[in-house]
Amino acid sequence: MYQIISDGSCDLPEQLAKDKGVEVVPFYVSFDEKTYYKEIEEMPIRKFYDEMVEKENVVFPKSSLPSIEDFIASFEKYVKQGIPIICICITVKFSGSYQAAMNARSILLETYPDAKIEVIDSTINTVLQGMYVLEAVKLQEQGVPYEEAVQRLLSIRETGRIFFTVGNVDYLKHGGRIGKLSGLAASVLGIRPLITLKEGEIFPSGLSRSRRKSLDAVVNLLDNHVKSLQAAGENMADYIVDVGYGYDIQEAEEFLARIREKFRGILDVDQIQMYQIGATIAVHTGPYPLGVGFLKKA
Repeated sequence: MYQIISDGSCDLPEQLAKDKGVEVVPFYVSFDEKTYYKEIEEMPIRKFYDEMVEKENVVFPKSSLPSIEDFIASFEKYVKQGIPIICICITVKFSGSYQAAMNARSILLETYPDAKIEVIDSTINTVLQGMYVLEAVKLQEQGVPYEEAVQRLLSIRETGRIFFTVGNVDYLKHGGRIGKLSGLAASVLGIRPLITLKEGEIFPSGLSRSRRKSLDAVVNLLDNHVKSLQAAGENMADYIVDVGYGYDIQEAEEFLARIREKFRGILDVDQIQMYQIGATIAVHTGPYPLGVGFLKKA
């Protein structure tokens, strides 16, 4: 019916993407700024985290967006078959991936003027972007027509939220994201920032001096958001929540248990999944991001 494509920021597990028929155009990652590897394909996520932890606060990895040629190669095989495309990209506030995909679209339309290629700025990233992509898959599986699926996806993207914390501010500072978090006392030793992503931007949501307190605060951020939606008359059955984590899967499992206990009877907690945050975002968060993605169903 139509092909769903996403850039590598979606952080869907490789096998899950294959099972759902989602094609992922990977970002690139480097530890030396000379050699760049395709995320997942050439740099498995576990290897990436192992290297990051081994060189923590000594070597700061960098990422690079997919090229126009990468998107052309992904798009063209479907265009030749007359298959419409929905391509979902990371927020434009974080990367030029969307523009690269749009440029690829423009080039292909010169040769294939009847091609249907919809490139969506998801306004989100990482695990939340993956949730958004899976909503596109559900629409496809339910037989929702192409144009309607695009409109439904556009209608929910502003509902997306990520509430998360990181191990420290060093990677945010080194990656140039600290300036976007005005009021964050980056020079204070040992602080754990709380961060909210919404509508394509990151915002400071507080500070904690311990990991435990920072995770408590993430739970509270989600709780406050849920309560505000309930007060506005929203049905929580219309929303989904998942957990995103970095290097420490055991900590993530304990955090997931807390979320399930806290929101049982309010959210569909038995459907919550855990997804590992990929290199595209982890170069900015460091090895210990942990939080939740929250999104309205399409």
